[in-house]
Amino acid sequence: MPNYNDPRNLPDLVRRPIVTEKATILMEQNKYTFEVAPKADKFQIKAAIESLFDVKVTKVNTINPPRKKKRVGKFVGFKPHYKKAIVTVAPGDEEKIRQVLFPEV
Repeated sequence: MPNYNDPRNLPDLVRRPIVTEKATILMEQNKYTFEVAPKADKFQIKAAIESLFDVKVTKVNTINPPRKKKRVGKFVGFKPHYKKAIVTVAPGDEEKIRQVLFPEV
């Protein structure tokens, strides 16, 4: 497991943005949803988002959902484990993060 206290390893915490109907509704309130590494804590997530997108983060909420079963024929396994972070961005910085997440085509 890499050491996430090093600023060079912070971008490895954020895996991908989550774009669902609920996440899109939250974007109107300056809240953005990301899939993050399961071992990351709120302070590391905040530092990673601030360094990646050059924004001011005011609040971080994390959700650690339970693993779901996956079945293929007679074999039973589990879906991969993930952690979800809902990040609230300061009121003036929403354009910076939107330009990176949703670039103009």
